[in-house]
Amino acid sequence: MSQVEQPPQGQVFDPTERLELLLRDLNSARPGLSSREAARRLVHYGPNELRRRGGRQWPRELVRQFTHPLALLLWAAAGLAWVAGIIPVAVAIVVVILVNAAFAFAQEVQAERAVEALAAYLPVRAKVLRDGLPQVVPAAELVPGDVLVIEEGDQISADARLIEGGIEIDLSMLTGEAMPVFRSADLVDAKVGLLQARDLVFSGTMCTEGQARAVVFATGMRTELGRIAALSERLQREESPLERQVRKVAWLIAAIAVATGAAFIPVATFGAHLPIPEAVVFAVGLLVGNVPEGLLPVITLALALGVRDLVRRGAVVKRLSAVETLGATGVICTDKTGTLTENRMRVTMVWTAAGTYEVEDGLVAGTVRRRDPALEGLASVMVACNNVQRGAAGTLTGDPTEVAMLQAVDHLGTSLDAAGRSGRRLRLFHFDPVLKRMSTVDERDGGAWVDTKGAPETVLPHCAAIMEGAGEVRPLTPARRREIEQVVDAHARRGLRVLALAARRLDPAQPAPQRREDAERELTLLGLVAMYDPPRPEVAEAVAHCHAAGIRIIVVTGDHALTAAAIAQQVGITGEHPAVVTGEQLDRMNERDLDALLREHRQLIFARSSPEAKLRIADALRAEGYVVAMTGDGVNDAPALRRADIGVAMGRSGTDVAREASTVVLTDDNFATIVAAVRSGRQVYDNIRKFICYIFAHTTPEVVPFLVFALAGGAVPLPLTVMQLLAFDVGTETLPALALGREPAEPGLMRRPPRERSEGVIRAAMLVRAWLFLGVICAVLSMAGFFYVLLRAGWHPGDPTGPGSLLHHAYRQATTMTFLGMLTGQIGTAFAARTERASLRSVGITSNPLLLWGIAFELALAAVLIYTPPFQTLLGTAALTADMLAFVAPFPLIVWGADEVRRWLLRRRDAQPSTPADDTPPTGSPRRTGRAPVRRAGRGR
Repeated sequence: MSQVEQPPQGQVFDPTERLELLLRDLNSARPGLSSREAARRLVHYGPNELRRRGGRQWPRELVRQFTHPLALLLWAAAGLAWVAGIIPVAVAIVVVILVNAAFAFAQEVQAERAVEALAAYLPVRAKVLRDGLPQVVPAAELVPGDVLVIEEGDQISADARLIEGGIEIDLSMLTGEAMPVFRSADLVDAKVGLLQARDLVFSGTMCTEGQARAVVFATGMRTELGRIAALSERLQREESPLERQVRKVAWLIAAIAVATGAAFIPVATFGAHLPIPEAVVFAVGLLVGNVPEGLLPVITLALALGVRDLVRRGAVVKRLSAVETLGATGVICTDKTGTLTENRMRVTMVWTAAGTYEVEDGLVAGTVRRRDPALEGLASVMVACNNVQRGAAGTLTGDPTEVAMLQAVDHLGTSLDAAGRSGRRLRLFHFDPVLKRMSTVDERDGGAWVDTKGAPETVLPHCAAIMEGAGEVRPLTPARRREIEQVVDAHARRGLRVLALAARRLDPAQPAPQRREDAERELTLLGLVAMYDPPRPEVAEAVAHCHAAGIRIIVVTGDHALTAAAIAQQVGITGEHPAVVTGEQLDRMNERDLDALLREHRQLIFARSSPEAKLRIADALRAEGYVVAMTGDGVNDAPALRRADIGVAMGRSGTDVAREASTVVLTDDNFATIVAAVRSGRQVYDNIRKFICYIFAHTTPEVVPFLVFALAGGAVPLPLTVMQLLAFDVGTETLPALALGREPAEPGLMRRPPRERSEGVIRAAMLVRAWLFLGVICAVLSMAGFFYVLLRAGWHPGDPTGPGSLLHHAYRQATTMTFLGMLTGQIGTAFAARTERASLRSVGITSNPLLLWGIAFELALAAVLIYTPPFQTLLGTAALTADMLAFVAPFPLIVWGADEVRRWLLRRRDAQPSTPADDTPPTGSPRRTGRAPVRRAGRGR
């Protein structure tokens, strides 16, 4: 194709003009563009992407950091201190707000970038004709003049005019109409709106059926989708369920803080006989001590980091909140082909009426082909009823099953021209996942033929005859059908996938059939093809992890029941006799029968299932209280993927529709990656609980000094100043909390049952551990340090400790001891919070280097605050002596050791004498009762 000067960059083409004129204006042709020309046009027109129209978002995000509930509480405290005339405290609180907001904003930006970076792992792809051959390119590289190859399940990535074929497309995102519409190159419309033109397709829509080719006339912001995007505001990010839950807790904390602070004012005024301004100071300190300022941003960042970790493992999570849901997964409904197996089909056997032939690396001899003419017809159907393309280097691209068939044709020793297949094809009836067969109408041997392949049970009912060994065609009797079914079962029991191939020569006086029903009738069975798809070697270990974690695995496949049962047994999903339900049996079940089936049988296989069956199964499992992960790759899988708690799409073999509907996309199509994602989800959820426990544990030691002062009626001086409290909150809390969000997985993580769907991230047991166990220990230790210094200096209750008194320096050292005691107790809390049940030794003291760096920063900061004169003046601290430091040094070991003993007691209490069998429901799973009719694998058909 000759290339001439391109049109100006801003030119808009008229897609409704005659096709020849449009191709001329686009300077394109039916074979598409050359790669060099496409590269030049990409520079000229720019990438096929939508530009953001929402403007800069960071100011809004920054303002949000100053208006969340905990920040509002601190603003109120600063205002209260300002009104009371305590300017230094008010300024200090504002500094706390600013520092926390800046840090939280930085975390939000990093989290947003982490999520946006996932787009690089999920490029939208498009198949185009380049240099006359089909190529898969990133959709962003499409240019006007490209010829798209559109197939069922593809997302259309540019506005284009059909030049060949017909398809059904989902226009709902542009028109709001849910029903797909038919578009064809033969339906030429003029003087109508673009969306009504029946030969146009648009960016962002989905092909739900058929095949076609189309020439691109608009990309990027010049598409209909771009026009809509230009008029739209960018949507704000939605809160995840976890963030909403934590926000509710934040309001609860705010209410407790306000109530505690307000109650302290009359207690300090009438009990300790303090002036109201000083009582307000202490109330403000109490209020600040109850506020975990970094809670929300730390959770957001932990989720974002979890998403990035999952990407490296091969699972792209499209929503932050899905990380939390992954950890609660109780059932995985998995496909077989490509997920449990390698999706690397190889034809191992060919059966005809004359016998069975092993297809190995060698060729089936020519004498055999002459003795069995059905082999020649079988090879013809393998080539004709096939959509695999052969590239310039001879590589085959397409569906693995069809690739295996085309490779088998070579082993059969035939020399059929697959490259010229499209020129001989008259009609295509694409593979239907419900009908489980595909047919084509092709020209060969001087006539027209219907060629059909598919599941034996769907092809045999449409066959009226069979080609026998000598080449004669005889009626397919009931006895012969039973013999063929036995052959199919024998291969399926070995884990082989079996397809039946049939053909029919059409009457030359009749036109080629246009309807599937007219084509797929009175066929002649030519033979069977048995293929083997080996299980992935890593799946068996992943399945074992699922069983140990109490996660059910249910196989839902379109394959033969015996084949699915054989593969499931090989990888350890089931035993020898699982309950196997065929698609027909499932269709006859009512909802009550299905519920009873799922309750009673833990080892389940749904074979020959339609995509609609996945939706029923997902609904039934969710009704039983399970958190369901559902795999899928086809167009019709989209409803089930949306309905499941976690929709898992295949990144390699899956359609764009499935990837769009899913929550998680597997970049390697591997079942083991699902299990790794569940494990990571549990780890992230555990880590969120760990740093929430760590943050909450600081509340008690921050509040106790004020309570001691108030309850003593002023006889005990205030053990901690408000400025020291603010320094503790701002300087020492956030880095260890972030480090706990990066904790390695706790031992036994995948040996626990899934958590309940309704279980919250913050539970009563956690609050008891944080507030009444770790918090109380830290508070007692820090107060012990305070009284140790005062009593050594000769203090007695009621003695003056204010400026100018003999005990003033000792008092400043005592408050510094309280501050340092809280900090060292915080270090012990950080180590204790690293595990919920396991011993710290089992995860390793040095296994989280980020935590060690955070602790080192805490200690260095404490030294600066205690020993440098500017901070001594600002915070009221004083240098500590060696014996004081020695008194504080064991605090981390005491806090951690006490919690280690508590965890040992819990492990001892929870120890079980035996491990439940695989068929025993895990703790927390619904009871399984009732009866339902099922078919057992291995008992024949």
